Amino acid sequence: MKRALVAFALLMAGTPALAQQAYDLTAATPYSDTAGAGWEDAQRWSVKQAPGNYRVTLTVTGPARISVLAESRRLMLEDVTVPAGETSRPSFIVNVRDTALAPPERNAPGGQHVRISAGEQAGLNWDDRLTLEFLSDRAAIRAISVEPVTVPTLYLMGDSTVTDQSSDPAASWGQMLPRFMTGDIAVANHAWSGETLKSSVTNYRLAKVLALLRPGDFVAIQYGHNDQKQQWPQTYVAAGSTYDAWLATYIAEVRLRGATPILINSPERRNYDDAGRIVPSHRDYPAAVRRVAEQQDVPFVELTDATIAFYEALGPEQAAKGFADEGRDRTHHNTYGAYQLARIVAAGMGDVPGLGGHVAAPFRQYDPADPPQPESFTLPPSIVRANTQQAGS
Repeated sequence: MKRALVAFALLMAGTPALAQQAYDLTAATPYSDTAGAGWEDAQRWSVKQAPGNYRVTLTVTGPARISVLAESRRLMLEDVTVPAGETSRPSFIVNVRDTALAPPERNAPGGQHVRISAGEQAGLNWDDRLTLEFLSDRAAIRAISVEPVTVPTLYLMGDSTVTDQSSDPAASWGQMLPRFMTGDIAVANHAWSGETLKSSVTNYRLAKVLALLRPGDFVAIQYGHNDQKQQWPQTYVAAGSTYDAWLATYIAEVRLRGATPILINSPERRNYDDAGRIVPSHRDYPAAVRRVAEQQDVPFVELTDATIAFYEALGPEQAAKGFADEGRDRTHHNTYGAYQLARIVAAGMGDVPGLGGHVAAPFRQYDPADPPQPESFTLPPSIVRANTQQAGS
């Protein structure tokens, strides 16, 4: 392993390789910028990489039963079982990014970097490394290879119900989605807590995605939780007028670059009436997304109605087990809840032309009115744990 890491460092002088690189994980080599790869802690391993999409292939010896997260807790592999005496080489695609934007011309408006929050600066999504976390005995992972690949990318844009939540048990559907895709597409989650259609423009998040888009890519757009907040006058937009217009603008920008936009309406909040039915909280916004999708002939995923069916099927007591802060939070989910929402979204994406084939076949159907119970969910916890999720929607 030392020889590979030294060669890697000397050849690339701190920049990532342009061909497949293999790493021996049997040694507990700590990460260093000089080596460019190594263990961050007991369960997380990193390699320095430039922005792009990478195929990661693991060499796993049995007996083993592993799940793998990437970057800020994106679920890549779940419950891969390797019998004793056998070797398996599962692979998946990880997207790596940075905040850099092409500098605008002199005196032209714009920025040179995405405006990320303090929480993001401390996270793993915008750094110079590809990081993996093994939810298992790491000794079963004998080696890793990392190879740059050219594959379609599915970009996600939205708020805290979409973003990669940084600490277990909080989670959102966007970080669970890669697990349900095939190994020939990347998922790049650019959503963040508190974001709106307007703020994603002023923070240059939309600019970043548009700069990266290539023909054949996809952009899933889910805003609404924060856009409807009139107490946020700088980013408030009204359903039926400005909200619709901003959605149409995003659609036009994505299509201009040869990519496919997908609209998703917001997951509902968990508020029940006395009869055990969900009380809608999003007013006219979900209907506005449906209307814009129809008017613009854009693929659409129905998440509002699906989450209502999901919560009502579970009932008040069980549904609370799918939410953050031990159910006290009625908007944000935990790993079980986010996993089920991702199943809903994946099934909806299974009907999107060009994208449906990238949804793994077993996950193209899902009935939110007949969900698995929380007690059946067995994903091991992440080593990165906290008592609270990211603030805001």
